[in-house]
Order: sequence, then C-alpha cells, then structure tokens
Amino acid sequence: MELVERYRKAAEAIRHARALVITAGAGMGVDSGLPDFRGDRGFWNAYPLYERLGLSFVAAADPAHFERDPSFGWGFYGHRTNLYRETVPHPGFSLLQDWIGLFRLDWFVVTSNVDGQFQKAGFAEENILEVHGSIHHLQCIHPCSQAIWPNSETIRVDFATMRARQIPRCIHCGAAARPNILMFGDWSWISDRTARQELQFDQFVTDHRGASMVVIELGAGTAIPTIRHTSEQLGRRCGATVIRINPREAQIAPPHIAINCGALAGLRGIAAALQQ
Repeated sequence: MELVERYRKAAEAIRHARALVITAGAGMGVDSGLPDFRGDRGFWNAYPLYERLGLSFVAAADPAHFERDPSFGWGFYGHRTNLYRETVPHPGFSLLQDWIGLFRLDWFVVTSNVDGQFQKAGFAEENILEVHGSIHHLQCIHPCSQAIWPNSETIRVDFATMRARQIPRCIHCGAAARPNILMFGDWSWISDRTARQELQFDQFVTDHRGASMVVIELGAGTAIPTIRHTSEQLGRRCGATVIRINPREAQIAPPHIAINCGALAGLRGIAAALQQ
C-alpha cells in the first residue's frame, strides 16, 4: 500500500472515531530536538563523557548512583531535567489537539516518556498516563515515606564531568532526593502517582468500550515494548484501529495501519489527508 493511501485510511479512521488514545514512546520527542538514545552510539553522541567512562544508557540510568554518589546520579538526570524544561514541543502536538477539538473526541495519552512534553503542549494532566513516571516529580531515595512532590529544583550541572553542583533533598528527612522515574533495576521507585493515572486510564477504556476508538502510536520501539503492547491490546480488546507511526519499526498487521516515518512527518501526512 502506498504511503498516501495509508494517510487516507488513517484520516478516515479519525473522522469516524469517538475516542482517541495517543500512545507515545521516545521517538515522539526527536522532532522537538530531544536526543535519540537508540543504541549505545546514540546515547554516547548525546553524552560523550559516558562513552569514555564505558557507561551505557542502562548503566547511567541506574538508581544506585543516587545511593552511592548522588552528585553523579543528578549529573545525568539534572541535565535531562534542564533539557526538557527548555524544549519546545513540536507542531505535531498541536495537530493532535486540533483533531480532538474538530472531531469532538474523548481522549487519553499513554506515554513511556518522562519529559512532560504533553503537559507542556497543553494536554490536561488528568488525561495522561506516564507509565515510567516523570522527571518533573521527586521522591526520597530510600524512600523514607510515600511522598511525591513537584521538581522545582534548579540543578546546575558541569557537563564536562556530568556532576551536579547541588543535590535535591527529601522534603521530609533531608536525604538525597531522586526523580520519580522507574529506572533500570529499580527497587525504590514509588509508583503511587502512576498507579492513580492507570486507574483513570482503565476507567476511560471501560467508559469507551464499544465506541469507535482510534489509537495513534508515535515513536514507540521494540526495545522496551510497553507502549506497543498497550496499543495492540486496545486493538484486540476494544476493537480500536491502531495507526502506528514509526520510521524503523512500523510493522503491524491489518486492519491496523503502518506508517513508516517520524512522528511529525506522519502527523502532517494525516493532516493533509484530512483536508482533502
């Protein structure tokens, strides 16, 4: 099937939908200028020091750093916090909002990204599930309690050494704080905030079971397939049409729709088809 025909089929599905679920992985942020950590080389291109130290993304994103050397742990996550705060969401976010308004769609976002870009683009907090947590919220490293609080810290990082010049502290016990993010090999992540979001999403799915539902999946790869599984599960259990937009791993069986390109290009292609 030609790409233009896939755009046409995607546009037709959106026109007839009553509910929209946006599922998004790391590829959603690439068009906003965020680094692509696909493979060690992509990670090291963004963080050259870690290549010299022999650290992969998995090794850098280890909660043990906060326990052993919080200045080093916050070097990576402090830099990412600042990067996400400075990043402007790309126009694809606005296209999705336009369709929600134009077609009066009930909607929900499910994302593995911790960057808060959907909220920054104006999507309502109560309709977002962040399956791996958010860098914009903190918790105690131990943890001393179940508290989760907003990350309002100013975190200055020496990029040459990837060490933070100051360490965020727990608001209760004064120990080092850490981002409320599910990291690799994590034993101390407090999942309460994400669990509440999961309940809201489950209720959304229940309320729209039997309705005409479309899933637009953006930049979700197979390395950590949480988002892809969510999309496919909605296709099986709710009869949703899945529109998978991915430049390298778009494969999905009909009647779902595979669009082989980046997130912004794919959304713009659908937008053009909707105007025809």
